[in-house]
Amino acid sequence: MKRPAPRLPGSRWLRQLSLRTRLLCLSTALVAVGLLGTGVIVTTALQGYLQDRVDDRLVLTGQIAARLVPPAGTDTPPSVQALSVLGDTTVTYLDDDGTIRRAFDASTVPPGGGPELPFLDHAAVLAHEGRPFTVSAKNGDHSWRVVALTQPAQVFPPERSDTRGSVVVATSLDEVDRTVAKTRNLSLTVGAALLAALTAAGWFAVRSGLRPLTRIEETATAITAGDYSHRVPELAAPHTEVGRLTDCLNQMLGQIDTAFQARAAAEARTRRFFADASHELRTPLVGIKGYTDLYRMGALPTRADVDQTMTRIAAESERLTRLVEEMLLLARIDEDAAGTERERDREAPFALDLAPMDLRTLAADAIHDARALDATRPVALTGPGGGKPSTAPAYADEARLRQVVTNLIGNAVTHTPPGTPIRVGVGTAGDRAVLEVADQGPGLTPEERERVFDRFYRTDDSRTRTTGGSGLGLAIAHALVTAHGGRILLDTAPGQGCTFRIMLPPTDHSFR
Repeated sequence: MKRPAPRLPGSRWLRQLSLRTRLLCLSTALVAVGLLGTGVIVTTALQGYLQDRVDDRLVLTGQIAARLVPPAGTDTPPSVQALSVLGDTTVTYLDDDGTIRRAFDASTVPPGGGPELPFLDHAAVLAHEGRPFTVSAKNGDHSWRVVALTQPAQVFPPERSDTRGSVVVATSLDEVDRTVAKTRNLSLTVGAALLAALTAAGWFAVRSGLRPLTRIEETATAITAGDYSHRVPELAAPHTEVGRLTDCLNQMLGQIDTAFQARAAAEARTRRFFADASHELRTPLVGIKGYTDLYRMGALPTRADVDQTMTRIAAESERLTRLVEEMLLLARIDEDAAGTERERDREAPFALDLAPMDLRTLAADAIHDARALDATRPVALTGPGGGKPSTAPAYADEARLRQVVTNLIGNAVTHTPPGTPIRVGVGTAGDRAVLEVADQGPGLTPEERERVFDRFYRTDDSRTRTTGGSGLGLAIAHALVTAHGGRILLDTAPGQGCTFRIMLPPTDHSFR
């Protein structure tokens, strides 16, 4: 089993901090490291530069002192006093065995008690090769820079030509140390002030930069509270990271809002469906139960009464059967439209028996149905919108389309006054086959037109089969036409009748 990665020290503490605080701490730490590094580099470079200058002067002074003969006596000769251009300087002459011959101070009191010189005999002086080196002061409070050189033999008089010696020149670095320390303190002070100013500016910059996240948080809070219409405001250009994130989030929120609205609408339709279905099923069941109760109570004394009651029970049973079949058909169409995955060897929940056909056959049968329902009505066969009828080839399930057309003819006869003309149009519009059923009845209002294909919707609230119906006929018609890949349209207005137009795709259209 894979072990989890070890947590770094302090990671739990960091996770408890807000993103704004972590970003500010990170940026402040980076600025602090940068300022500290810059200060170290500057002070180191300055110290090296000042020490190099001291070394140059120290070597020059040593070369001059090496050519001077130390005079007798205790007074400092003017030639040595002239070497005080370096500040606090000491000059010491040594014999070859390292014994101090004479020592001179260019200042009255050497700082720190003077340099703590090491033992320097002739060999030690030669080992330093004239390179400056550093020693501490006698009291150890600062450093001295020292150079040791051998004196040439020609410096001494001829009578002392066998005499050799060395000269050691030392210069205090106290001034250099003070300058470097002052520069270091100034860098720290300025760096601290600059860091404080940058931290304050960084706080406002981070706060401004993270404002889109704050708005996203506010939007998420509003959505959690139930306001699905809330959106993230556009705070940056679309081509920026924040702009693209805002656009993606708003698209996602739009889809979520649409999904919730669709779910709410589906739940409302489901509740309405169950309520209406329960009422529709209850009506024939109540009738059947009432007639059977009459029979059990002996309220049907004659054979004629029993036959009449059984006829009514049969009619209600047919009504109940037809209603259940309509609901089952809609359920099968819905299940098929949902695209539920099934094994290939299983039959689809709703399958169309598609075959080439001509819609003129359905139009001719529709005219006969209309005349059979009401022989007094004038019924005309035309093309779409009027004119002459023409062929309308389609690749469809004739039985299902006949069910649609029969339903439309029944509605036209039922919901218009007796004697109202009916027109059946058939033909093509573009590459689509068209069949129309039009009447000159009272028509529908825009509100009714929007809901006429809803299940269990009736423009007449009556629950009788004469005028109200079950409210499933047009819903089934719409579902069947849609299952063919076609469209059913309604053109209506108050006082201008209704025209239901079925439009099917061309015969080469592939279904499913």
